[in-house]
Amino acid sequence: MLEIKGLHFRHPAAREDMIKGIGFEANSAEITALLGPNGSGKTTLFKCIAGLWKPQRGEVCFNGDGRDILNLSNKERARIFAVVPQDHTPPFSYSVLDAVLIGRISHIGIFSSPSKKDYLKAEEAIEAVGITHLKERPYTQISGGERQLVLIARALVQEAPIMLLDEPTCHLDFRNQILILNKIREIARQRGKTVLMSLHDPNLTLMFSDKAVLIDRGILVSNGKPESVITENTLKRVYDIDVTVINYNGRRLICPRVNRDD
Repeated sequence: MLEIKGLHFRHPAAREDMIKGIGFEANSAEITALLGPNGSGKTTLFKCIAGLWKPQRGEVCFNGDGRDILNLSNKERARIFAVVPQDHTPPFSYSVLDAVLIGRISHIGIFSSPSKKDYLKAEEAIEAVGITHLKERPYTQISGGERQLVLIARALVQEAPIMLLDEPTCHLDFRNQILILNKIREIARQRGKTVLMSLHDPNLTLMFSDKAVLIDRGILVSNGKPESVITENTLKRVYDIDVTVINYNGRRLICPRVNRDD
């Protein structure tokens, strides 16, 4: 279990806190989706949780042992968190296999080279996300959806219990959004990972998450089961848009109310 306790963060250039006392829990073998409009603080919160930015107050704890992850070294955190960024442009034209192998860095000594075991782990992760046919291809010459699968494989090979995914469907078409989110859900279930990911689409959140955390302007608005968090009232409050919640075939769908003159 990942527990966020009262995080506050203010960037040196900001006049006020960008994250204001946010706290919630994310469980293993589940997907917790972080939802909110542009500028709400999702990426800032991710950077604080991963330890890339140091919050002024609050704690990030794992497995209920009370130990604050933010006080660990970078290498120690890399054994707990595997981060999948929004965008990634490598400085070199690595092969897919080598791009995934980078995820083994926290398991390799400073002056050591990847072992046979490291290569085997990388190939297993590539197979797990279904891109074995791409492993010799240059990472820079594959599609956006394929590149996202490479980053997920890189996170898997890191063998960290928590996966942080910052808008994994960003820039992807409809098919690849579903493909990626299905794969993430499969990984969470089968491997017992604690998955925390940010999303923009309330419908995707309802479809794929076990828990939703809704934030706005750095403040926690609501968290819990997606059906209780994503409502007409909360979406109106956060996005300032009127929506209708439709129950169809046992699922809830969010439909914006659009005025049409035709």
